[in-house]
Amino acid sequence: MAWLQLTVSAAEPIAPQVGDLLTDLGAEAVTYRDAEDNPIFEPPIGQSVYWQQSLVTGLFSADTDMQPIVQALSQSGWFSDGLQYKTDQLEDKDWERAWMDNFHPIQCGQRLWICPSWCPVPDANAVNLLLDPGLAFGTGTHPTTFQCLQWLDGADLKGKTVVDFGCGSGILAIAALLLGAERAIGIDIDQQALIASKDNAERNGVADRLELYLPSQQPQLQADLVLANILAGPLQELAAVISGYVAAGGDLVMSGILDRQIDSVSAAYAEQFSFSAPRVQEQWAMLHAQRKQ
Repeated sequence: MAWLQLTVSAAEPIAPQVGDLLTDLGAEAVTYRDAEDNPIFEPPIGQSVYWQQSLVTGLFSADTDMQPIVQALSQSGWFSDGLQYKTDQLEDKDWERAWMDNFHPIQCGQRLWICPSWCPVPDANAVNLLLDPGLAFGTGTHPTTFQCLQWLDGADLKGKTVVDFGCGSGILAIAALLLGAERAIGIDIDQQALIASKDNAERNGVADRLELYLPSQQPQLQADLVLANILAGPLQELAAVISGYVAAGGDLVMSGILDRQIDSVSAAYAEQFSFSAPRVQEQWAMLHAQRKQ
């Protein structure tokens, strides 16, 4: 099935109204993106933040008459400088197939490879994690996850208990188990993440050593290692919860942090933890700390 895209340039105050109107006029989906390279890396929790100038795109079936839609936008009174828009035809495509074709095996350190489950492994003698992220976050391609995987590859995990806080696809917990950890606990607010983690654990033969919980069900325990690849805001707000999982002398690895957020995140944990030098890749940082005895 082919589609028509209508893209409208909208200032911050009217962007959500434009999106709502496109939905009311029959758009199957509405997306927002930055029109002027003013990125918003992490909006405040519970708030929807729009760019100063946004491009609002509505996706319509190919047989849609766009003229009444454009006319409704023009007559809305929102565009003091006149309505700026364009229409494009979007050919149908197997987007899942296209994504799969662009996800290739990734080497993380010396031993560990992240391998799409539908690809042959590049090194049969390596530690190969077979991954299908499904609807969950975490493939290893983003610097936040990649740096955590590199750290795990170089760590001595033999016999350790690991908590993966915000486990997503389960990639970090499963990597830890494949690299020698005895037990892993994955926690996530998204049920789809727990489903993806369970499927990936079964795919890698470690399901019997991975426990998965929603936050309301999370167990009381202290682990040798806690991994938290989320965002700076939640890392600070949940510092007491995350710290509580780390045993005395245990390790804490945090990612999802921009380099300009290193100091604020570190400060939230400084009383109880001693920090190593941060790792930074493409403005994303990973922090490693050890809980004081």
